[in-house]
Amino acid sequence: MMPGILVFVEQRDGKVKRVGLEALGAARRLIQKAGGEVGAVLIGDRIASEAKGLAAGGADKVYLAEAPELRLYSSEGYASILADVAKRIQPSLILMGATAMGKDLGPKLAAKLKGPFMGDCIGLEVGEGGVATATRPIYAGKLLSKLTSRQPTLQVATLRPNVFPVHPPDPAREPVIERVAPSVDLAKLGDKVKEVVATVGSKVELTEARIIVSGGRGLKAPENFKLVEELAEALGAAVGASRAAVDAGWKPHAYQVGLTGKTVSPVLYVACGISGAIQHQAGMSSSKYIVAINKDPNAPIFKIATYGIVGDIFEILPLLTEAVKKMTAEG
Repeated sequence: MMPGILVFVEQRDGKVKRVGLEALGAARRLIQKAGGEVGAVLIGDRIASEAKGLAAGGADKVYLAEAPELRLYSSEGYASILADVAKRIQPSLILMGATAMGKDLGPKLAAKLKGPFMGDCIGLEVGEGGVATATRPIYAGKLLSKLTSRQPTLQVATLRPNVFPVHPPDPAREPVIERVAPSVDLAKLGDKVKEVVATVGSKVELTEARIIVSGGRGLKAPENFKLVEELAEALGAAVGASRAAVDAGWKPHAYQVGLTGKTVSPVLYVACGISGAIQHQAGMSSSKYIVAINKDPNAPIFKIATYGIVGDIFEILPLLTEAVKKMTAEG
């Protein structure tokens, strides 16, 4: 039986982020194969109400740290709390999302615990002694590498959002909650987030969106992205872009969907003028419904599309936008 897995569950504005539940789901599946328990660490202020959801999502025990000073992220404060819990319960593996927070916190925590760090994982397996083997993309997504430790030791890994499925919730699971007190003086933290500013552009965060409308090289020019944006606004969707569109300078990298961008899993993904290279498919193929619009009937995107429209996007997108607006107005 492996020692167990500890999961850092990220929250924002007092609400658990989906990527934390995905990490719990990954931990639950690994534990079912190797044995042990799943612990979840939740840090913030006035967030105790979220603990029951973590139990339903797969946590056997929730370690809760609450304080006004912890409402916003502190690299020093959060790492100290996680390290204290890890040193006490001795897990074999610590998981968290490969978000902006996780990319900062994960390496710092691994250094504090003197263990290896594996970042942006898209696959994870556990072998004998609880040693994890991670799969992650390298060379702009052209190759996949496997990382593992040479000897059994605590490992820290961040998981790419929207890759690992959430564990089926079990509302009957009652949370076992242990409140933990920080060992550092929160009033004297060396770093502190002063303000969180919303991203300029899309009103909906790409990795959290239920609907995404993405544009590719088929739009021919950056000004034509307004057709994608108008449809997205009508649908209440986030805007995405292919690597080709980003490389052309039409959209910032923050909009890029794919192996070298963001991995998304919305209910509906609309691909406009995107041929569907394998790297792009890797970032959106788990979408529940995929609608592809392309003038090339042989475009690879049609092989994974739920619905395909072969035609001129400059004619089709305005018609779709108008139809959505009409349906919305009619209720």
